[in-house]
Amino acid sequence: MPALHRTEHRLVVSAPADQLYALVADVTRWPAVFEPNLHVHHLERGDRHERFRLWALLNGTVKSWTSRRELDPVRRTVSFEQEVSQPPVASMGGQWRLDALPDGRTEVVLLHHFSAVGDDPDTVDWINRAVDGNSEKELAALRTVAERADDIDDVVFSFEDSVRSTGSADDCYEFVDRADLWAQRLPHVQAVSLREDEPGVQELSMDTVTEGGATHTTRSYRICASGEWIAYKQVVLPALLSGHSGLWTFREDAGTTTVTARHTVSIRTEAVEEVLGAGSTLADARRFVRSALGNNSLTTLKHTSEFAAGKGDR
Repeated sequence: MPALHRTEHRLVVSAPADQLYALVADVTRWPAVFEPNLHVHHLERGDRHERFRLWALLNGTVKSWTSRRELDPVRRTVSFEQEVSQPPVASMGGQWRLDALPDGRTEVVLLHHFSAVGDDPDTVDWINRAVDGNSEKELAALRTVAERADDIDDVVFSFEDSVRSTGSADDCYEFVDRADLWAQRLPHVQAVSLREDEPGVQELSMDTVTEGGATHTTRSYRICASGEWIAYKQVVLPALLSGHSGLWTFREDAGTTTVTARHTVSIRTEAVEEVLGAGSTLADARRFVRSALGNNSLTTLKHTSEFAAGKGDR
């Protein structure tokens, strides 16, 4: 049996324990909050337990695994264990603990235990570096987001837009999947570079033009479940955001297809006045982000619908 290795990371955050627990417990927001996390796809979900598949960056490499979690809102703990790990990890588990301090702050404790395939020292070192790096980034992000506003929901929020198409779900999916063709197909996309070294895992770099004529460069990882959904996580972001993840879904019913673009974002409150002008508020930033991202999504949705409908007419 491979040896079991343990790590512990701690950080004190100037925010209430219940608020931090809520953020840790809601794994759907993690890709927009925690830098290493790319996408979470739930397999089961209840009030106190859940199972999901998670895609994340480990030492710069995309890895995925299936985990189960037990949530205890009374003790403010979230325990996790990987059901299916990906080499070189043989097993991985741990616990989040949110301990309230007398002065209203919270000590966040993140524990891990793991074993390595073959128990090779170099492999153990690789996993240790990945766990240390990701844990430090996650704790730092948790503190940053929690300390930006009294209510985390004001800075981390989701919204979505949908269209219905007479085309098939497969044809709608094809349009979104072939992002390498978006510079020719979408008016707000100026240039695109797409890599897919592993089937279903894409790296997308894209220059888009805003309504005001400004050009923004973004880089994203995309996880593609053929014909069903495409998730993405932006890793090069506009100045107003510290996190942005999204999900395209395709649902066919009674001869039409509903295509939905969902966004989850985390706003950098310290950049609001710098980006939007003196006196601008968090509410202004929320409206601006909703409008800017929503308009781009609606343009893409419209062209997706037209593309799929046109293929169906042939």
